[in-house]
Formats: sequence, structure tokens, C-alpha cells
Amino acid sequence: MFDLKALMDAHAGQQLDLIEEHINPAFARVLRTIGFDILYEKGQGAYLWDNRGQRYIDCLGGYAVFCVGRNHPTVRAALKQAMDLDLPNLIKMGPYRLSGLLAQQLVALAPGELDTVFFTNSGAEGVETALKYARIATDRPRIVYCAHGFHGLTLGALSVNGNAEFREGFGALMGPATQIPFNDLAALERELAARDVAGFIVEPIQGKGVFIAADGYLKGVEELCRKYGTLFIADEVQTAYGRTGKMFACEHWGAQPDILVTAKGLSGGYVPVGAVLSKRWIHNKCFSDMNHSVKHSTTFGQNDLAMAAGLATLHVLQEEKIVENSASMGELLKQRLGQMVGQYEMVKEVRGKGLMIAVEFQPPRGMMLKMGWTMLHKLDPSLFPQAILIPLLTDQHVLAQVAGHHMDIIKLIPPLVLNASDVEEVARAFDAVVANCHKFPGPIWEVGKKLSGAALKNVTGVGKQETAAV
Repeated sequence: MFDLKALMDAHAGQQLDLIEEHINPAFARVLRTIGFDILYEKGQGAYLWDNRGQRYIDCLGGYAVFCVGRNHPTVRAALKQAMDLDLPNLIKMGPYRLSGLLAQQLVALAPGELDTVFFTNSGAEGVETALKYARIATDRPRIVYCAHGFHGLTLGALSVNGNAEFREGFGALMGPATQIPFNDLAALERELAARDVAGFIVEPIQGKGVFIAADGYLKGVEELCRKYGTLFIADEVQTAYGRTGKMFACEHWGAQPDILVTAKGLSGGYVPVGAVLSKRWIHNKCFSDMNHSVKHSTTFGQNDLAMAAGLATLHVLQEEKIVENSASMGELLKQRLGQMVGQYEMVKEVRGKGLMIAVEFQPPRGMMLKMGWTMLHKLDPSLFPQAILIPLLTDQHVLAQVAGHHMDIIKLIPPLVLNASDVEEVARAFDAVVANCHKFPGPIWEVGKKLSGAALKNVTGVGKQETAAV
């Protein structure tokens, strides 16, 4: 008899060793170098517990996957029920039992005229779908994307990735594709005016750095795309399902994309699932007749467990008013963290919407602190935020991440079930670490020195590794 718990117990404490031996040795070394090699044993809601029973507040959230919290009982019960029903999963040449139900609910929630759904297994796969849709629907070749935009790491998605560090070494990518600045409507119009652009893909809030669309920007994008016959693709892989305090981030600005790519939060944290919502005429350009009914497909799309997870997640989001909680707790957290601005000279800004928040740092004015800042940044531009994240985790028990490569920005994307007590705990943790950061010499600078030298190459990889999936 197979016993999963017995197998896990027999290899207790070996998790990182096995990953280092068989999966990703470089990343295992990164985790050890920065002290993130904690052996977590349990997750619930917004919390993680390690093998010593220490509780942590999870502000990384599996890269924004746990919108309803870790191991939500309703989602877990739905998956158990689906398995107990012995559903006829993946018939392929026959109707699915659950996918139509989930598609119906997504269409009812979606902004604008998005009324067809294609189910994927990930955000990157959703982006690939959107790029194919745009090309076949417009009969145009070119895609326009934004600097710092992150849309995934598969070949097509990588071709519209505005972060050079992810593209290096892979040779020629899909083209033609053109990068423009984010929040720049004039630059967008210059590209669209050639009338050869199939689609413009953009995140309403960029995951890399948490840079937010300016008021009027997305509506301007919508109008320019209509004017020049280009499809407006909103990448909401990270921002959908309540992350920003609305079901979809586009709702903050009343924007109505032609294609909306989602994933992450729809999974309930259990089964990989994504959904590409599009206008029917676009969908019909791809699936134009019976001969082309499977022109675009994926083996595990529409699988019963993924659909059950999605249905249960949407139920929880609405029944437990989690989207509203994201809005209120996000505003409270932003307000509490914002108190550091002006109090600590290295804290430049706290920004975000809902529970997608960035704390950005800046060079200090004082001579001694400036010396420390310059030293760390000469060693590696990604070192400073990581030197804050380490004591935030090891001393304050808050797990968070850098917001991007060579950025002095820390990003918070916790489960959307965070409560007021959690917010206060996170704010106090940041205040304690940032206060120490303003002592030179002091603990934060000692951490920075330890990360330098022989470990520098590993630390440089941290910014890339930790943000690779977001």
C-alpha cells in the first residue's frame, strides 16, 4: 500500500538535499546562502510553520497563487468530492462535466464583452494563447510590449518579456516584437500607427517592481488599439481574482480588453489552472469551423480537478468577501508601511493596490549610511533589498521577496485572507528591520557583507530566481 506520509517521514529533513541533487542545484545554493533554506511543514491561510513549530506570515503567497489562503477547507473539500465522484476525466473526444460551469461563471464576472474561455495550465501558456489569438485574428505579425513587463518564460512569452536577464543566452526569440516604455501612450501610438501590430500586451500593475498604470493609461490603450485595429491584451495572471482589491485589476480604470489572461489565484493553491477570456469574434478566428476545432489545444486543459478547484475558489472569493478584504487590508497595510516614509531616509515610497504592495528604497543622505549603501550597490545592485529580506524572515518571521532584478524594491503579495492583526505584525516587522538598516555599522550591513565575496554570484541570481515565475 502506498503511504505518502510514511514516505515523507522517511525523508524528513532531506527536502533541500533532494532538490539540490535532482532538480536545481544552483537554486538550492541560493536558498542556503541567503538563509531561506527553512524546512516548512505546514501551511494554513496566511501562515507557514517550520519543522520547529515556528509560525511565519507568508507575504510571498506562492507568487500570488494563494488568493483564498493556503489549504482552504472549501477548495480541499471540493477536490475530495470530485475524486470521490469518479468523474470521467479527460475524455477529450466528449463533453467535460465541469469546464462549461467554470467558463460560465468567469464570463459572468469578466469586464466588457469577454464571453469565451480557453483553459490553460499556467499564465505563460495563457500568454502563448493570447499571442496566437492576436496574430490569427488580425492577420498581422507584430506584438508590442512594455519595458519591465513580465509575461512568462516559455518562448513566445519570453519574446515579449521586458527584462533582459531572462532572455540572455536563449538565442533568437519569436518576432517581430517591439518594446516600449510603460505608461507612455505616445510611444504606443507611434508603434500602432504602422498598422502591422497584432496585439499590445500589458499588465495593469507590473509584477516586476509593482509599477501601476497611470490614471487614464489603460483607457487610452483601449482607444488606441481600437483606432489602429490592434488587440488589447491584458495580462492579469498575477492581478486577477481579488489581488488588487477588484476581481480584475482592469476594473480600477474601467478598461475593457479584447483578451484577458488569468491564472495563479484561480487555482485555489492546489491544481494548476489558467483561463484566457476573449471576445467571441477573436475566438472564432482561431476555431473557425469543425476542421479547426482543435487548432489550439492543451492536454490537461479542462481537467476535472482544475475545474473543481476553480469553481470552489470563485465561490470562496465571493462568499467570504475576500476581494473586499483584499481592498481594506491592502489599504491598511499600505497606510501602516507608509508611515516609514519620512521617518526613515532610505524609504522612498510605499505603493500598490489591494494586497499587491511595493516598498521602494532610495540612497540615504547621511554620509555614513551613504557609504554603506554605495558599498553594497558596488558589490551587486540586487544586494540591498535581499539584506533586508533575510532578517525580515529569520528575525521577524515574515517571508517576502525582491520585486525585480537590480531594483531596491521589496514586494508583498500575501494571501488575501490577511487580517488586521497580521497587517500590524508585518508593519512592526518592517519597522524593526528598517530601523536597524539605518544604523551604520549595524546588523543590516553585516548581513550585506556576509552575502558578498564568494557568495556574490549566488546572490545575483536571487533577483532572477525569486521573480522568475511572476
